[in-house]
Amino acid sequence: MDVTNRVALITGGKRLGADIAVALATRGADIALCYRASRAEAEATADAVVGLGRRAHIVQGDLTNPDDCRRAVQETVERLGRLDILANLASLYGEKPFDELLDEDWDRQLAVDLRAAYHCSKAAVPHMRAVGGGRIVNFADWIAVSRRPRYTGFVPYYVAKSGVVALSEALALELAPDQILVNTVAPGPILPPPETSDDERTAVARATPLGRWGGRRRDRQSLSVPHRHQLRDRRDDPGRWGTASQIGPEGPRV
Repeated sequence: MDVTNRVALITGGKRLGADIAVALATRGADIALCYRASRAEAEATADAVVGLGRRAHIVQGDLTNPDDCRRAVQETVERLGRLDILANLASLYGEKPFDELLDEDWDRQLAVDLRAAYHCSKAAVPHMRAVGGGRIVNFADWIAVSRRPRYTGFVPYYVAKSGVVALSEALALELAPDQILVNTVAPGPILPPPETSDDERTAVARATPLGRWGGRRRDRQSLSVPHRHQLRDRRDDPGRWGTASQIGPEGPRV
């Protein structure tokens, strides 16, 4: 997809979201970022986008609230004029033994990872139809795509990310007639959460065949490189033909 003068909304204004925002701006897109508490990081990313000669807008919102999902989309269109790309990255990641889980843990994980992706997509679709199509990219996890949970202590996370994969597949079918393509990016160990200990980082790296974390560049590429299983028309934009794919910059994992 040629993103020149297109508008992308990214839920998550730091870490991978920030990198993807800058990568899309480098290719000519204008960027909206939705953040909950990380205003400084969102502002820094917006400044980087503006420094590349593109427009940027940041929206504060709690995406567990469907009204905030709708407002993020509406503000994007009002400030930047249209919406072509939605990247749903908002996510929680934390380990907690099954016996210690509270109802609130379950509800919040699904609200942030799955329900927010649904509500943001629902709000975005009419605006994408208005410009003749669009792209929705939902971020899941390589474990969810493998359908084989590997680690204990992540029950709500695994279920939520599996739901994200299913949501992408269902939306891809529903929205194909509108030329709105929906795909899943399912990263492996790309960036460790800030609270990850050195021992945990080392253990994850050793469990990966390449023996290292992927780093930020891998997920930036996920939004721009067509998946090898997508159907292509080489006379035209290859990104026009890939929908319901699960793209996994996973390291590789086996």
